[in-house]
Amino acid sequence: MGAIAVIGLQWGDEGKGRIVDLLVKNCDGVVRYNGGPNAGHTVVVDNEIFKLHLLPSGILHKDKANIVANGVIIDPGVLIDEIENLKQRGFFNGELFISDRAPLLFPYHKILDEIEESLRGSFNLGTTKRGVGPGYTDEVNRSALRITDLLSDSFGEKLRRLWDFKVRLFPVLEGRIEIDRVIDEYHNYLEYLKPYIVDTVDLLHKLLSEGKKLLLEGAQGFLLDIDFGTYPYVSSSSTSIGGVFSGSGISQKQLESVYGVAKAYMTRVGGGPFPTELKDDTGNYLREKGKEYGTATGRPRRTGWLDCVATRYSCRVNGIDGIYLTKMDILDGLPEIKVCVAYEYEGNRIDYFPASLDILENCTPIYETFPGWRMSGTELPPDAKSYIKYIEDFLGVNVLGVSIGPEREAFIDLC
Repeated sequence: MGAIAVIGLQWGDEGKGRIVDLLVKNCDGVVRYNGGPNAGHTVVVDNEIFKLHLLPSGILHKDKANIVANGVIIDPGVLIDEIENLKQRGFFNGELFISDRAPLLFPYHKILDEIEESLRGSFNLGTTKRGVGPGYTDEVNRSALRITDLLSDSFGEKLRRLWDFKVRLFPVLEGRIEIDRVIDEYHNYLEYLKPYIVDTVDLLHKLLSEGKKLLLEGAQGFLLDIDFGTYPYVSSSSTSIGGVFSGSGISQKQLESVYGVAKAYMTRVGGGPFPTELKDDTGNYLREKGKEYGTATGRPRRTGWLDCVATRYSCRVNGIDGIYLTKMDILDGLPEIKVCVAYEYEGNRIDYFPASLDILENCTPIYETFPGWRMSGTELPPDAKSYIKYIEDFLGVNVLGVSIGPEREAFIDLC
């Protein structure tokens, strides 16, 4: 027994929470290892919609452990609201463990996020303005406070000192928050969250040594990775396989499999290049039928055809063992369906995913076109199977299953 990582292969919103919710029935727990309240995982259970930002998707299962690991940046107020919402709906299983090494978000992080975005003007990154970028910046700059600091008697002193430093560094913050009020607020958060705070590194290794099977659930998608994504239009944490280890504390020897999740088409929120983006009726059709609006922000997502060049890049870097393809039902009924198999740039064919945004933004996608299909019940039509087979051959990775609706049962296992 070991750990299984689930990684989004696109620009996020691939349906990772939906796949984790399916896979967890054969596991003992779920670990969130990166991201923060900017993430949004949507799961449908018994026709009820659950939107999770910080809690692992396994929280909807009564007998599963749920670990928020050290790589997750935590807004305690958001986390408590999520817990309370699930309690009121009868879906909080109580098996929650929060890392004492996880960094904290504070109100000034959100203020800085909003100011930075507004100053970027037309070059804004399209952040969720939840403070995640400035929060991670503090961690890298060694000026963050973590859950373990919140447990300390010197927390108030540390935060006052940090606030004084922030105001000197960013005078625009002067008078924007009352630091003593924030300290009291975070002490109240601690009283609520204290029963769940543990050394999750120690916990994970104990569970794995006991033969438990764990799912590692990532936030955002690989193409938003801080190192490998479409920089600077990326997230602030590692969304790659590397983030699994740095964000949880398990070793590569304990990783059993790596599964990727991809939509049958592509979406993106915010700025940045998107070679297969559709700004026409087909793009609008995908957005409306697929309900492509951000879980965390409600913003409309940009939509386009599946980019197999970008997805193959994701599979290669992350060592993907198998793929789950989501939202196949959204393509149902289209007269034809396209897949990007290469790019054209200045008259030359490019078969790889370029690092340069100047190149990527000026690439023209080269497509393979497939006939559309109409589904009947839970049986995949021949043309849909051909579409999947082409994707498998191009990526060099098997498609393990496809979702044909948001409900748990709307899934076709291809293993």
